[in-house]
Amino acid sequence: MKFKKNFSLKHLNTFGINVKSELFYELIDINDLPALLKKVKSENLRYFILGGGSNVLFIDDFNGLVIRIALKGIELIDKNDKYVHVKAMAGENWEDFVSFCVHNDWGGIENLTLIPGNVGTSPMQNIGAYGVEIKDTFIDLQALELETGKIRTFTKEDCQFGYRDSFFKNKGNGKYLIMSVTLRLTRKEHVINTTYGSVSEEIEKQGIKQPGLSDVMETIRRIRRIKLPDPAEIGNAGSFFKNPVLDAGHFQKLKNDYPKIPGFPAESGRIKTAAGWLIEKDGWKGHREGDAGVHDKQALVLVNHGNASGRAILSLAQKIKKSVENRFGVSLEMEVNIIDGKI
Repeated sequence: MKFKKNFSLKHLNTFGINVKSELFYELIDINDLPALLKKVKSENLRYFILGGGSNVLFIDDFNGLVIRIALKGIELIDKNDKYVHVKAMAGENWEDFVSFCVHNDWGGIENLTLIPGNVGTSPMQNIGAYGVEIKDTFIDLQALELETGKIRTFTKEDCQFGYRDSFFKNKGNGKYLIMSVTLRLTRKEHVINTTYGSVSEEIEKQGIKQPGLSDVMETIRRIRRIKLPDPAEIGNAGSFFKNPVLDAGHFQKLKNDYPKIPGFPAESGRIKTAAGWLIEKDGWKGHREGDAGVHDKQALVLVNHGNASGRAILSLAQKIKKSVENRFGVSLEMEVNIIDGKI
């Protein structure tokens, strides 16, 4: 096993933050896990498990071991006339996996196209977009319990999925290494979901009467590319804040003051509103402090214009959070995981 020392993580996080890891190991072979765990325990190493680097903000160099999950493979493990069960290893790129499934005419995750990251991190925050979440097709996942070295299968119920939330962001945080994810996708009679946002409008503009999986995927790709910056061109982690879910009374009060505030039905009679709308209305869209900024087309996205530190981006996020709470009485929750390497 070869460990790299003082390894730069700049190209492994989509914010492009220039931090280093004291030790670094890329896990490409599942058979290396026992020896890797033995080293972690025997040397009492502090560690962090890194997937696609798309939902993290490093604010310091990492004092310890960063383990990057690069396990590859896609396997069809079951099928019938209506469904297929597809198992993907954690290191598979999510966008490549979506394209693979749509190419095979397997339906259910086409709305989740262009979400950055890898398969293994998709259930951690229950990724979602355009009316679809990973939990909608989820069967189970296999994860290694880092303390015991035992492999455990987590069902949908075990994962405790919520809005951009799961067991692995709460009680299971830092305790498991997700190795693979299995989804149930449709083979025919696909449920085409074009009701969210401007998807149906865009499809109608193209003159498509009966959209298929590829039509939905390509349409959402076009919409996302217009609205969201490419991390390859400017550092970002996509949506920085979760869309807040409000009590109906609180939302109605805001609606009275701001008639154009968007609202969508949520669980228990609550209303989900758009964090990006609140941030933009509060005047932060396009704001810049040095190289840390808010995207000029989508206020929900914080960006690194070149050489911003993680702490500079976090400071800007905290200012936005405080400002929005003071104006609207809404407490924004960060969707991005803040990694303090010095703790």
